[in-house]
Amino acid sequence: MIVDSHYGFTTLYPYRGRFAPSPTGLLHTGSLVAALASWLDAKVHNGKWLIRIEDVDTPRTVKGAAHGILQQLAQCGLHSDEAVLFQSSPIAQARYQAVLDDLIARQWVYPCHCSRKSLANQPRGLHQPHTEPHSPIGCAWRLRVDEPEVAATVGDFVLKRADGCFTYQLAVVVDDAAQGITHIVRGADLADNTARQIYLQRLLGYATPHYHHTPLVLGENGQKLSKQNGAQAIDTRTPLAVFNALNASAQVLGLPVVEKFGEISEISEISELLAYWIDWVQAQNQSGDLPNQPDSPAPERANQ
Repeated sequence: MIVDSHYGFTTLYPYRGRFAPSPTGLLHTGSLVAALASWLDAKVHNGKWLIRIEDVDTPRTVKGAAHGILQQLAQCGLHSDEAVLFQSSPIAQARYQAVLDDLIARQWVYPCHCSRKSLANQPRGLHQPHTEPHSPIGCAWRLRVDEPEVAATVGDFVLKRADGCFTYQLAVVVDDAAQGITHIVRGADLADNTARQIYLQRLLGYATPHYHHTPLVLGENGQKLSKQNGAQAIDTRTPLAVFNALNASAQVLGLPVVEKFGEISEISEISELLAYWIDWVQAQNQSGDLPNQPDSPAPERANQ
């Protein structure tokens, strides 16, 4: 058990964090920032750090990407403290279906045939509750949101798609609860999902983790680096390449950059580099010199 004052309050609990990439491609600079931030936060708090492969969206999953991501993380010295969870596994899928069945029985979800095109005609593009029931055959299952502030922001949202895939919103909430996740450190691009996830957590009686969102890394065109816009995979072919990739991520997070690596430096191993940053963050926290960062810091541009 540890005492945590990193988030502006003191509480007693075992820290459990996670990094949950989607295998739609290999890790790029932006995803490594989130991985390093979540790993460091867990280690600074003497906690567990888990890796989860979010392959619930099977049509978008790239063959071999999950293995490649795990290999990249291992080369960066970032290892899961427990077995890696795959959302496509039969155990995970059964867990999602059991939760959905419970929500159907409690009448919190309803079948929906609305398309994205039809939603564009709704106020602010948000889904409104149906006045007439739809057949559940070939439909999506949508969660009814009756909390006014959340409804006005996100509307009713889908938990299982018409093609049979469970959505990120359902899977991530169920998995975080199943794995006992207490802290979620992730990219600021996911911040707008937090309201949906907290709403669903409360509905299911789950504890709500602490959320912290890291800076986005932007390309030269001002857009967020992503696999969809062709972000290049980080180079982990040599220790020096890994050192450079981690250093670039550390700079985005406001960590001290290590200028030299190898025989001419006191730091000659990736493990020593990571340990240096752990010691630095712990020293800053103990001295009180590290200001509390906002939940969603302003985006940072990548040097490309």
